[in-house]
Amino acid sequence: MTILSSLLQENRFTPELVPPFESKLFFEDDRRRLYLERFGVLLFLSAVIATMGILSDSTAAVIGAMIIAPLMTPITAAAAAIVTGRTDRAARSLARVVALSWVLGTLYSGELSFDGNSQITGRIQPRIADLAAALASGAAGAFCMSRDDIADSLPGVAIAISLVPPLCVVGIALSAGEGEAAQGALLLFVTNMLAILLAGGGLLAALGLSAAATVELRGRARRNAFVVIAAAVMLVTVPLAATSVALDGEARARSQAREEAEQWLAGTDFALHAVQVRGDSIKITINGPDEPPPLPVLAAALQGRIGRPVAVELVTVRSQSQRMPGTRTDGSG
Repeated sequence: MTILSSLLQENRFTPELVPPFESKLFFEDDRRRLYLERFGVLLFLSAVIATMGILSDSTAAVIGAMIIAPLMTPITAAAAAIVTGRTDRAARSLARVVALSWVLGTLYSGELSFDGNSQITGRIQPRIADLAAALASGAAGAFCMSRDDIADSLPGVAIAISLVPPLCVVGIALSAGEGEAAQGALLLFVTNMLAILLAGGGLLAALGLSAAATVELRGRARRNAFVVIAAAVMLVTVPLAATSVALDGEARARSQAREEAEQWLAGTDFALHAVQVRGDSIKITINGPDEPPPLPVLAAALQGRIGRPVAVELVTVRSQSQRMPGTRTDGSG
């Protein structure tokens, strides 16, 4: 017997374990009103904390919002509902998540830089790595939910998988008219939600939840639901892969641009301050007196090094309070 099969066997569901497990995920009849009240309070507070944390670029505040947010429960409940064949429960659980995304879109209206805020930039360009992390987090969350003796690990799972912060970024981006950023943040949320459903539901099925909940078992409906979820995961993989390739290309171009800029400034009184790359645009920020070296020389070197036409913008910072207007040139020099 392998370690994996031994682990699954030792943690399998039995019929007597199903009711207490479901009581942690499904709140029905007389318990529904009280749960929805508490759920709503926690969602509101976590949304406020996450929004303020994003606006102030505070990692600590955003992490706190992740821990407070109760979204992991309804999404895991949806995964468990699919495994046990209760699609009505799944629909209600997902409806709460969808409703939250609409509410968060109205929480903030204002302008914000979408280039310098790490809490925003880290959530508007999801990659394949985010999907891999979300799949592992979804499985970990379902496993923690299924075992009372390791439930203390759930806050760590909440931090590992981002649910409320991307929705807050969606609302902030829409308020600022940044449609592309809103799409990226929404893609991250959808990726994380689908990963929880697929990996969490798959783990619960492997632990025998379906067999233990024989009264509610509907094999065909459950199988079809997993097929749809798996197909959706494959669908979001396409833009995630495209973003990963684009970001890797930008990182490579940024490294090459930094090397060329340092050579361009060698022997002068200027120092390279920052290099930013977005698509075919490169922004070079330098510190120093008077006039910098000729920019067309750098533009030609960058085009030859990167291997494609690029637009170069140069910003010279003479002091902390005075800036020289930026100059822009195309790759032709």
